[in-house]
Amino acid sequence: MLFSPQIPLPLEPRRDSRFDDYVTGPNQAAVDALRHVLVQPAVSVYLQGAASSGKTHLLNALCHATRDAGRTAFYAGLRRMPANAYSTLEGLEGLDLVCVDDLEVVAGDGHWEEALFHLFNRLRDAGGKLVISSQRALSALPLQLPDLRSRIASGVRLQLQALDETAKLAVLNRHAESLGVELPVEVGQYLLSRGHRSLGHLLGTVERLQNAAFTAKRRITIPLAREILKH
Repeated sequence: MLFSPQIPLPLEPRRDSRFDDYVTGPNQAAVDALRHVLVQPAVSVYLQGAASSGKTHLLNALCHATRDAGRTAFYAGLRRMPANAYSTLEGLEGLDLVCVDDLEVVAGDGHWEEALFHLFNRLRDAGGKLVISSQRALSALPLQLPDLRSRIASGVRLQLQALDETAKLAVLNRHAESLGVELPVEVGQYLLSRGHRSLGHLLGTVERLQNAAFTAKRRITIPLAREILKH
């Protein structure tokens, strides 16, 4: 079955990530390679990158682009799933694309590794595409199933570089625009210097700023950002 009744849905992040919304920074070649997956036949990709490099954004962008082309896609964010939810990977071989995010979360877990191994084989036999992401290099993952490691190693491997402060600021500005507000330069810089370093947390802070400004009918300023960061 496609969805396990034990798994709360949706599994996908609430932000509608697209390729055009991704700030490439030093990652243009990797982004181009992922876009090329759309026109390739059966393929597997291992996407490695540090936290806040945009792996989740790109996997979801690939899913959206696949669906926009009239094909089927499924995203599984392992970090957001229960530890025993490996049955979620059953029955996905009929899809055109499956994206599995955060492999490092389940590396070393025999049940998950078996499920991923069989998913890989079923998708390959059916002519589907599998994209797996991880914060760690494949060689650094504590995978216990040698056959799974060799299957992943046989595919395309891409690496994302962490975004610098300028690129992160561009991401925050773009997200603010999508929310219908303007993020002053000084506020963006303040968030980068005082806020959580995780890009996901920073984007959440921009959303909280937008909410607070709308509710209190205030402008987005450093004093408002200071208040938000205290809570």
